[in-house]
Amino acid sequence: MRRVSIKQFTILAIHGLCLLAATSVSAQPPEFDGKIVKQFDADNAYQAVAVGQDAFYAISNVRLARHDKDTGRVLQQWDGSSQLSSPLSHLDSGVVLDGKLYSAHSNYPGWPMTSTVEVWDIANMQHIETHSFGVMLGSFTWLDRHNDSWWGAFANYDIVQRGMTEPYGGTRNTVVVQFDDDFEVLQSWSLPAGILRRMSPMSNSGGSWGSDGYLYLSGHDDPEIYVMALPEAGSELDWLATVRLPGLNGQGIAWDRSNDENTLWAILRSTRQVLKIEMPVLPNLK
Repeated sequence: MRRVSIKQFTILAIHGLCLLAATSVSAQPPEFDGKIVKQFDADNAYQAVAVGQDAFYAISNVRLARHDKDTGRVLQQWDGSSQLSSPLSHLDSGVVLDGKLYSAHSNYPGWPMTSTVEVWDIANMQHIETHSFGVMLGSFTWLDRHNDSWWGAFANYDIVQRGMTEPYGGTRNTVVVQFDDDFEVLQSWSLPAGILRRMSPMSNSGGSWGSDGYLYLSGHDDPEIYVMALPEAGSELDWLATVRLPGLNGQGIAWDRSNDENTLWAILRSTRQVLKIEMPVLPNLK
């Protein structure tokens, strides 16, 4: 066996580390830029925004407000805080479908984590339905409808909540889930480690399927959105690209499906604003 000197070993080790670093850099998905084209003041822009044909819906923990899509004027509100017996405490992302607003809901930061889907009639902003997951895979943070299935995420967190000594579920245990019409789990996927590092100590706050067939995910704080696809094999979503959005700080997002424009809606929690965003037209990334 040929002996390798310490000098030769050191050179080989450095060369290997350089190759590893180069591979890591080259493996990073491409980045694109989005553009904020309009901003609307909205007191309830705290957790998410949902969007329909002629209105957007600002969502806070226990309040919803319907706004005119062009002017931002408040049209109608639902206020759960005024209902002393209301069990709702932490609404999150929503989607508008067939005259109804569906919102993900959890008992965050309570323990054990419990989650529900809550439904409103958008014609009168009255709460009309609920579906309970009970204690399941984490805190339910978003839902959407795509290819005849419901989709959503159960978030977990590295943050240690008040009164606890362990992380609140652990961010790496966050999963994206496909449901049937009755919200029974069909499949679930984990997120790539690179995205989990960016989201930690928080988690996946928003998600919405684009007309291009990609799933767009947002975190809790960072000004970027991750473009994802279902894998051909395995249990981890494919990270295809990142869309940078200066002025955004994560939270719930929603694609506008009422027109052919490449428009995504989001919120800026720090200023209580709803954002209308022009997204880049992405190439075939698969």
